[in-house]
Amino acid sequence: MIYTMTLNPAIDYVMHPLTLDMGFTNRSSSEEIYCGGNGINVSTLLNELKVSNVALGLVAGFTGDYMLQMLQDAGLTCNFVRLDKGFTRINVKLIGIAMTMVNGMGPKISEKKVDELLERIDGIKEGDTLVLTGSIPKSLPENMYEIIMRRLAGRGVRFVVDAPGTLLLQSLDAHPFLIKPNNHEVGRIFNAHPETPAECLPYAQKLQEKGARNVIVSCGGHGSLLLDENGEKHAVPTAKIRLVNATGAGDSMVAGFIAKVVEGAGYEDALVFASACGTATAASKGIAKRATIDRVYGRLTEMMEKQQS
Repeated sequence: MIYTMTLNPAIDYVMHPLTLDMGFTNRSSSEEIYCGGNGINVSTLLNELKVSNVALGLVAGFTGDYMLQMLQDAGLTCNFVRLDKGFTRINVKLIGIAMTMVNGMGPKISEKKVDELLERIDGIKEGDTLVLTGSIPKSLPENMYEIIMRRLAGRGVRFVVDAPGTLLLQSLDAHPFLIKPNNHEVGRIFNAHPETPAECLPYAQKLQEKGARNVIVSCGGHGSLLLDENGEKHAVPTAKIRLVNATGAGDSMVAGFIAKVVEGAGYEDALVFASACGTATAASKGIAKRATIDRVYGRLTEMMEKQQS
């Protein structure tokens, strides 16, 4: 079974303002509401691919009730701890000439509720996969991912970590099955400015030396790199699309890669499909639908065949 963890979920309220003038009333041409959070995004795409998974995390208040209802209506299997106080945060995204975001703080999380969450993950067993992705709420320990992985150490659980900076580096002692930083995150870790897969390769090797088994580095329009646990290097281009919304593209890559690996595909095939999933989401208003993924995947495989001929 695949489990995803969302410690800091949010209702994403997306507005399309006609103007954005500070100090004046601005009006929106349209709005959408999405259930946000990196782990939830991974679960949503896995669900679209008909891959069984369970979404874990924390919710609170009327916004938390709304989120759970929306996720369950979409067919997701949820196992969230409900907090006694506060409410799941709302993130406002203003999409116009430039995208502007205002992210909510979220509820305070008591030690009792942390313990309840940790007790729930005790059901994760050998052969299962746990995806740890997204930010850590300020009321939780900064090393929360490390605490979770330490609790499950020695059980044969495959960890997947997609987190920035210190969170990612802290995870490496647990030898995660997969990490997926992007080129900018890699640059911040190593105080460098890599852009292309080739430029990211030396840093992927360093991350692997520190403990990661498989390292994917996404490089936007430059494509993606995978350094797999067998020491093989794989690079795929990015299919040309009209960018609609990059939110969730990295999460979709993670979901696509896991889905293919669970299916038994080789690492290169999994990377190609992962790239298609990420690109398809970037071309969609929300997490990509299977039809869009299949179209992008077909286009991407054609591109690669032409490069090889």
